[in-house]
Amino acid sequence: MDGPDPLGVLASTRLVVEEAKHVRINRAKVEAVAEELASTLGEPPAWDASLHFRDGTWRTAGWILVLDALNFCFWGETPDSAARWKVEFRGAVYDGYWALAAALTRAVEEGRPLWDHRYLAGMTAGELGEILLPAPGAPGIPLFEARLANLHELGRGLQVWEASAAGEAPVAAFISAADRSAVRLVRSVVEAFPSLDDVAIYQGQEVRFYKRAQILVADLAGAFDGSGLGGFDDLDELTAFADYKVPQVLRRLGLLVYDQDLAARIDRYELLPAGSPAEIEIRAATIWACEELRRALTARGHALRAFEVDWALWTAGQDLPSDVHPYHRTRTIYY
Repeated sequence: MDGPDPLGVLASTRLVVEEAKHVRINRAKVEAVAEELASTLGEPPAWDASLHFRDGTWRTAGWILVLDALNFCFWGETPDSAARWKVEFRGAVYDGYWALAAALTRAVEEGRPLWDHRYLAGMTAGELGEILLPAPGAPGIPLFEARLANLHELGRGLQVWEASAAGEAPVAAFISAADRSAVRLVRSVVEAFPSLDDVAIYQGQEVRFYKRAQILVADLAGAFDGSGLGGFDDLDELTAFADYKVPQVLRRLGLLVYDQDLAARIDRYELLPAGSPAEIEIRAATIWACEELRRALTARGHALRAFEVDWALWTAGQDLPSDVHPYHRTRTIYY
């Protein structure tokens, strides 16, 4: 550790990396990948606004909260990519995260007030089913009941802010209370919405990831171009977002190395239980591989923030060759 860590994500995951039995970071590859990226990088990667609802008001913030309340676990029951949840929107078909963004933007165009906390708190399974309606022939979205519960939780959590909103929308009051601090907002989010309190236990110690809470802040910054409800003065305190696509890319690049048994389990699409040592080690090593890559890039004159390194890797993960090793599979609401 050589800098502030107000969320405790780096410190708690560092302990996992040091004790890990199944996953290690290849530090020689960190330097090699940083050298290659430094020769090709231009501007830091931008937030991709395609398929996202943005109207410049608090409604966008409410929509972003809904997006990240549902932003997890899009893979299907089988390795067959054709058997994944997909959404048809504006003449195209999307899967994964982009299917979610398309579905929620489609819902707004259909007149559904996704920014209204009362609408969320009272949403029925039938209404959510219509919002997340799959494309013809595609299966439904995984963990549907958990997603409905998350929206109810979001609606109830924002309702608490009605009395103190002083004329503002509760979602705007909730975000504004962080006073332009990404760290304070992450802390408020994990306290107000337990489904975003992404914490594991490893060898008796608490390990913090806060994946969706952190990505929520980064998404607000992107959606508002760093101003208004997306204006934060400490975005550099965010870490990478430990999911399943970024470690897949890190493994392909050689930055993450799995032991033989874990590699075989992942390659045969075996489920890794949530909270198991190997699963926690993958996520912790993802945080630190991105952090070490960030530091190596900074040393080469490319001062990216950790979440920007994450965005670059995640984007690369959307267009991988067919022979790439699969991502690890864990049924969880956290990523």
